[in-house]
Amino acid sequence: MKDKSFGTFLILWLGQFVSSIGSGLTAFGLGVYVFQQTQSATAVSMVTLSTFLPIILLAPVGGVLADRFDRRLMMLIGDGGAVIGLAYLLFLLATGEAALWQICASVAFSSLFASLTEPAYRASISDLLTEEFFAKASGMVQLAGAAKFLISPVVAGLLLRVMDVEMLILMDISTIIVTFLTITAVRRSFGAKPAQAGQQNKAQVKKRDGASNKEKSRPIIQMAQELREGWQLVVSNRGVLMLMLLLTAITFYMGFLETLYTPMVLPLSDEQTLGIVQSVSATGLLLGSLFIGLFSKSSRYVRMLSVGLLIAGLFFSLIGMSPNVWLIAGAGFLFFAAMPFVNTGADVLIRKNIPNEAQGRAWGIIGVISQLGYVLAYASAGPLADHVFNPLLEENGSLASTVGQLIGTGPGRGIGLLFMVAGVSVIGLGFVVARMKSVIQLEKQAAADEIKLADDSMVPGV
Repeated sequence: MKDKSFGTFLILWLGQFVSSIGSGLTAFGLGVYVFQQTQSATAVSMVTLSTFLPIILLAPVGGVLADRFDRRLMMLIGDGGAVIGLAYLLFLLATGEAALWQICASVAFSSLFASLTEPAYRASISDLLTEEFFAKASGMVQLAGAAKFLISPVVAGLLLRVMDVEMLILMDISTIIVTFLTITAVRRSFGAKPAQAGQQNKAQVKKRDGASNKEKSRPIIQMAQELREGWQLVVSNRGVLMLMLLLTAITFYMGFLETLYTPMVLPLSDEQTLGIVQSVSATGLLLGSLFIGLFSKSSRYVRMLSVGLLIAGLFFSLIGMSPNVWLIAGAGFLFFAAMPFVNTGADVLIRKNIPNEAQGRAWGIIGVISQLGYVLAYASAGPLADHVFNPLLEENGSLASTVGQLIGTGPGRGIGLLFMVAGVSVIGLGFVVARMKSVIQLEKQAAADEIKLADDSMVPGV
């Protein structure tokens, strides 16, 4: 029975894996198309923001809906809405050059429905599998999500040499249809479970707490209360609060890289090379994560975090320093290889200092706040590149005769300078966190708790 359930999950996972590749094709193709049409980093960042913002804002709502309604139905609605948005975008592109606002509106509409799919998909793992398969399934889910960064760029870069962006969008629509079919194929395995579980949970809550039907009918108020409790958990521990702000700063700088990679590299090469550079860079993230999973036994998480930031900042700067695309790819690979050490250090320090029963609420707040760094980056990266940094390194720009002698002048080199500044800032964060007393105290407290737990386990009857 377990094997059958895991086989059902594999069918569902395969559909999501294919869909992830398809969405990556559209993201890459649109980035190239918009930049080639406008030569504007601001336009690229607007498209990226339109894609990302609905998912961030509606993720909590999608999670609530996934717990209250049929998860299979939520996934089908999400995929159906995403197809409508992409189909409209395809129509606009096929009938003439689409205006930037129309592209942004289309991808925002598609992302709005995608925000329904992701929480329901992740929650469905609990419907399909027993706990012994959770870790394996989690790894596979992360792999499927990474496919858009590892596989899609190089594939899209190759395809754009022989076809237009419209064909990439059509492929994306086709992959969503495949996902739609896989969800339909496994409908009997978990279609009724969320509703049944919801009824059972309501009965248990009523019996345990004596909650009234009126209180149960106020999910928005309950959600707000849980968010408020999560916020209090975070701000009451200064070390955890500092790490949350640190993660927000990291996502801010990561957002610069994600948004401006295409406007920096494309003037130096072509679509195929850009795709290879992006895929090579993203591979570093995968290998860094594997290294930690297989070999890391360190308990000095502050050092892991600070050294990871120092290395990441160094290679972030090197990404911007050279106009050679292969040096950019190598520096990008090493930058992303360092990021899992940063994420793991911060993650473990937070987890060990938040009570287990409060982890969900705390991580809900940390997730929302830290993701705001991406939003700020997507909103500001384009204008900073177009109106501040790129003009400095034009042929007759203010820094052409000084900094330009080191990193070059012309299209995209101002973005390189922006990356260098961002890299130095990340290095600064590495030095700061290594000396931050509140963060160091988190590690000491975690070590003290482990010693106490070990001592208690040696006492008979404890």
